[in-house]
Amino acid sequence: MTLKLLLPLSLAFIMFSMGLSLVLDDFRRVVVHPLAMGFGLLSQMLILPLIAFSLVSLFSLEPNLAVGLIILAACPGGITSNLLTQIAGGDSALSVSLTAVTSLAGVITIPLVVNLGMAWYAGSTDTLALPIGSMIGGVFLISTLPLMMGMSLRHFRREWAVRIEPAARKVAVFLFILVVAATFMGQWGSISEFFIEAGPVVIVLNIATIASALAGARLLGLERRQAIAIGLECGLQNAAMGIFVAGTLLANSTMVIPSIIYALVMNISAAAFILANRETASSFLFSR
Repeated sequence: MTLKLLLPLSLAFIMFSMGLSLVLDDFRRVVVHPLAMGFGLLSQMLILPLIAFSLVSLFSLEPNLAVGLIILAACPGGITSNLLTQIAGGDSALSVSLTAVTSLAGVITIPLVVNLGMAWYAGSTDTLALPIGSMIGGVFLISTLPLMMGMSLRHFRREWAVRIEPAARKVAVFLFILVVAATFMGQWGSISEFFIEAGPVVIVLNIATIASALAGARLLGLERRQAIAIGLECGLQNAAMGIFVAGTLLANSTMVIPSIIYALVMNISAAAFILANRETASSFLFSR
């Protein structure tokens, strides 16, 4: 099976497995807990892209790498964010709700942010043109539709969905690792060529995103568990989605590089984040 076929099928299954764990109550938290949800959505859907735009300007990235970073920043939370939030002692319900809302909203937000990024750099390269309708259709078919199918199965066949969801999530994580590994090997030449330029920016994006989420949560007086959930949700992006948008919808191997590097970086930072919160409780960051 080629990567071109593996990637969309794997991403569709990943989103389907997410849907199996979602219920309508996950969306009602937007109203029940407006401050935590509102700040989480603001951090994920606005602050994160703004940080990315600032970094590509500050570091003067090559246009394709710059758009690749913006593609990554436009993606919703990743498949592992909910699990790692639970391990870190965060608010799992909040994490799931943020994933649910941003994943469904992605059919609109991803094309808008990515096309804004492409318009920003349109004068630098001819490879950045893409009709917004094409991206909306691609994201809907590979992301939103499978997510809704999983949610529908959970709603109408709850017992069966609950029974298969743990196995489906394990398969989804395996597919995510497979996609990242296959893309990494396939793009090794480009990664080695651009790592010195893209690597530091990707690392800064990851650290700055988590730090801004934690700082904002502390400023708003959110509970420690809520801050952990928002921090991990923002720091763990759906890199597989970034790889799909850049590699399949835009067919640009250079734009894929930030998502590949981020997939490696975010798991290292997440591990450090979890250790810090479980061992020291981050008393300074989360004191109220």
